[in-house]
Formats: sequence, C-alpha cells, structure tokens
Amino acid sequence: MSSPVELPVTWAPRRNRAVLAGICALLMVLFSTLAFALPSNWQFNDRVAIFVSGLLFSAVGLMLARPRVSADAEGVTVVNFVRRHRLSWPQIVRVNFRQGDPWVMLDLADGTSLAAVGIQPAGGREQAVRAARALRDLVEDHGVARN
Repeated sequence: MSSPVELPVTWAPRRNRAVLAGICALLMVLFSTLAFALPSNWQFNDRVAIFVSGLLFSAVGLMLARPRVSADAEGVTVVNFVRRHRLSWPQIVRVNFRQGDPWVMLDLADGTSLAAVGIQPAGGREQAVRAARALRDLVEDHGVARN
C-alpha cells in the first residue's frame, strides 16, 4: 500500500500556535507597559520583576506552542511541550487516536507509548483525524513492525 502523503511532512496545531503567539505578544506589551507606567514611588527592582514576569509568562506560552510531529524518510520526530523524540520507523508499532483522546498516542516497539501532541483535535477534529490516518499509513508503509 502506498501512502498518499509525500515526505517530508509536518503536522502542527497551527491555530493554537497563532493564538498563543498573539497572547504572548500581548502579555509582553502589557507587562512592559505596566513596568514603565508604575508610579514613581515604585522601585527599579519592582519594575524589573514585573517585566521578568511577563517574559516568564510569554516563555510558557511559547512552550505550549512547540508541539509538532514531523515525518521524513528515516523516521518521525515528535516535539512535545518540553522534549523532542526522534524515532525510526520500525520503533513505531501503532498510531492510536480514539474518540475523546486529546492527541495521538504512538505505541512503540519497546512496549511504551509516546504522546504526539502535535496531532490534536484542538485545531479541528477532521484535520486531526486525517493527520493521524496519514501517519498511520506512513508507519504501515515504512515500519518493519507490522502485524
């Protein structure tokens, strides 16, 4: 069976990324303005603390925008909130995306599972189902751990 998806391909919740990027920019503007607009009786340390708080909140928002799943001829790269995993095709046994799941789960050859947060229904259920099916087809075409 030949997969309809051409490699390399990347899936990411683009709507989430756009919303989070906007929120992070807004947070930076808000906290920067607040730090400089405080009354003169506030100390410099207080202003710096407010600005740094804005940086930290924005950094968390950008971290939440990181998830993506990329596939190429050698395997799959799963980037979740904090960690990045590189898997060869034979390491992936099954792609699971059941009704109500928050994101795709990959069953691995070593008996563990890995969340692939980059494919999630938050950006649209049908889009996520198509992405999960495409990844499943790629795993079936490229993996040696077939049933």
